[in-house]
Amino acid sequence: MALRTPLCDALEIEYPIVQAPIGSATTPELAAAVSNAGGLGHLAVTWRDLEETRAVIRETRERTDEPFAVNLALDDATTILETDTHLEAVLEAGAPIVSFSFGDAAPYVDRVHKAGATVMQTVGSAAAAREAVEAGVDVVVTQGLEAGGHVQSEVATTALVPRVADAVGDAVPIVAAGGIADGRSIAAALALGADGAWLGTRFVACEEANVHDEYQRRLRESDETDTAYTTLYDKGWSGMPHRVLENETLERWRAAGEPPIGERPGEDEVVAQTNDGNGEPIERYDEALATPDLGGDIESMALYAGQSVGGVDEVRSARAVVEALITETRETVSDLSTVAVPADR
Repeated sequence: MALRTPLCDALEIEYPIVQAPIGSATTPELAAAVSNAGGLGHLAVTWRDLEETRAVIRETRERTDEPFAVNLALDDATTILETDTHLEAVLEAGAPIVSFSFGDAAPYVDRVHKAGATVMQTVGSAAAAREAVEAGVDVVVTQGLEAGGHVQSEVATTALVPRVADAVGDAVPIVAAGGIADGRSIAAALALGADGAWLGTRFVACEEANVHDEYQRRLRESDETDTAYTTLYDKGWSGMPHRVLENETLERWRAAGEPPIGERPGEDEVVAQTNDGNGEPIERYDEALATPDLGGDIESMALYAGQSVGGVDEVRSARAVVEALITETRETVSDLSTVAVPADR
């Protein structure tokens, strides 16, 4: 059966599956692999300088002829470059799709469109979705509370998606994010009114993702109850809620009575370092992502994961993940279509 929605037409992709911009875990290899498999790959460049931003976009284009997206977070607390300058580099490098999160995309929409690119914006409410559409955003992404990493909504995906669908109607395609890791949850998102699904945790557990082996081990072994929604890992992005795997850092903080910043256990303790333990220090409450070059107590770091982590039981290639998602979604939709309801009910 065909699995094509308005999102596929808007983004010129084969399947309505989007790899989330999972911070430093994104690589040209990952983004290109997802796009080559028929989904939409994604690069996160907020934490990259201009030279590296141009380089990863160029390398991704060398690896795929298919569309891919480049994400910019708009929160001033996390950006290392002025957004106008960063966006200019992204567009000059030829990004076909630009996604914005943690802020208002309105000031940048016309500029992206003039460059011939498509605009996506992540929202956490129906009101924010309406404002995005009014600003000319081409695709709205609804991020639910179940999502891993930094979270900009306090509403569950199952409650948020129908509200956003009602708010924007057929004006633009909607992508559901948060708590999605398999074809069943993609089918559920489509039933709720979304035109596609946005997956982060599932793609962190991919061979092409730039993450530490210990991080991926924890993803494979964790259940849906093993995440915490918190603001604890605030060094580098203060005040922004995030969802991470349970670990010793959280346990020690709770055991101490959940003290405020400055009084937390091991506040200035170095738990890891770059360059296999011989480089820049990473402190216990740093928001840094666990990348392969780190050495130290990786398990005590912020191991970002959504509540869908219980459905991640192995590390696979991005292509294999996309293919499995498509098969599962088709099977789920097919099974539902055979459900018969008696006429007298």
